[in-house]
Amino acid sequence: MHLTHELTGAERRSLYSVLTTVRGNPYQDYPAFALAVADLVAAGSVPSFLTEVCDRIRADRRDGVDVHVLRNCPLDDEVPLLGNADPLADKYARKTTFVAEALHTLFSLLTGAPLLAYASRFNGDFFTDVIAHDQYAGQQTGFAEGELVFHNDRTAHRVRADFITLLGMRCPEGDLVYTGFVSGRELLTRLTDIDQEVLRTPYFVTPFDVVSRDANQGLTQSGLHPILENAHSFRYLDTHTTVAAGSPDEAKDALIALKNSLARAERTRHRIRTGDLFTFANQDGLHNRERIEVDDPARARERWLLKTYAFRDEARAARFADEWVGAVPGLVGD
Repeated sequence: MHLTHELTGAERRSLYSVLTTVRGNPYQDYPAFALAVADLVAAGSVPSFLTEVCDRIRADRRDGVDVHVLRNCPLDDEVPLLGNADPLADKYARKTTFVAEALHTLFSLLTGAPLLAYASRFNGDFFTDVIAHDQYAGQQTGFAEGELVFHNDRTAHRVRADFITLLGMRCPEGDLVYTGFVSGRELLTRLTDIDQEVLRTPYFVTPFDVVSRDANQGLTQSGLHPILENAHSFRYLDTHTTVAAGSPDEAKDALIALKNSLARAERTRHRIRTGDLFTFANQDGLHNRERIEVDDPARARERWLLKTYAFRDEARAARFADEWVGAVPGLVGD
């Protein structure tokens, strides 16, 4: 995949020196941490190259470019090794600096895409660890080490992120693990007008993911929903989203047409390396995970990506203001 920007050594050092000035712990008081990052912007402390790159990404997103990669981003001096039994507890205990979290927060501010988190998942943290969890081994979730079918994150939920950003914290060099992306615009070109009309009708259902079900036993299956929304947004989890009982035959035909389109669609792939910041549309496209070659399965379980969810803009975030938990904007109860 074409890189949006690769930081030079000097750029990396200058950005690192700014991010290390941010005080606070985002897992104990995220609003205060986010305010400290915002103060960097207000004080004009952000290196100009990053502002220019993020301005370009904002413009690209308006023009329909949904995938971007920054390479050689600064990370914490010590990136702890997290275990697979309880990675979150390990992170709380072992990660004492927060350069990566400050970078994520700064990126969201400069691209105008406010972060969101879910109160029911991982203690409401705004930063999620994509790493293998022992309890989810062999299941279809990002928290297992296996491959993932094409999907949107949080497909069954009412509140879904517009963008996902992944920061490579620990990515073994010898393993070929790729994130694939298919744009909604590309899928539309392969669907007839009739299929599109049917896919815009709430004939479909999606089961809740295993992590959500563990957090809330009352969650089983979404309500009826369309697959195609807005201009080219897809709400779809391959092999899981299905036709609801009582739907007409054309709903099944349209679902098959979508599956065929997805199989034939042009896609991009990116192998996230340590220090890569990879950001892409969650709703205006579908993404997956492919394990092309893994030489050392035990080492592959150490792969760690720090993930954030974001709304498209402040206006989009304001639409869900009634979902906010307490006084923390962006922390939704869904």
